[in-house]
Amino acid sequence: MQIVLILSLVAAAIGSGLVAGIFFAFSTFIMTAFSRIPAEQGIAAMNSINVTIVRSPFMALFVPTAILCLVIAVLALINWRGGASALMLAGAALYVFASFLSTIIFNVPMNDALEKVSGSGPEAVALWSTYLRDWTWWNHVRTVASLLASLAFVRALMIV
Repeated sequence: MQIVLILSLVAAAIGSGLVAGIFFAFSTFIMTAFSRIPAEQGIAAMNSINVTIVRSPFMALFVPTAILCLVIAVLALINWRGGASALMLAGAALYVFASFLSTIIFNVPMNDALEKVSGSGPEAVALWSTYLRDWTWWNHVRTVASLLASLAFVRALMIV
């Protein structure tokens, strides 16, 4: 059982760290770059990313890491190891709630709304401006949560 726990923690640390890096790129330069181009082009670029990402290897990282976090939470609870288990639960909660579920609850609906708007009319420009602000804010949340989850899993590995 110990080897399963260690491999799970290593995989979750790597998975959540990689996801944090992808989100970090969006938070630090991709969305800023999109804000500097005309709304019509930014909308088209983001819509293209949103279509592409669901068919990319990202999904083979993002979703299985969430599932792995649930497994880690169960392992932490069924064999409590003090601080290590607390870190395991913290990492799992950060990733599942603040990264994975916040994506589904906040970012995906914004992506769906953006998909329905095209062109450069006032409605598109207004939506794009709001989208850039709100989507990026939630992306910051996902970035920090994924990074903290990765750190929690690494720390748990050090003491397990």
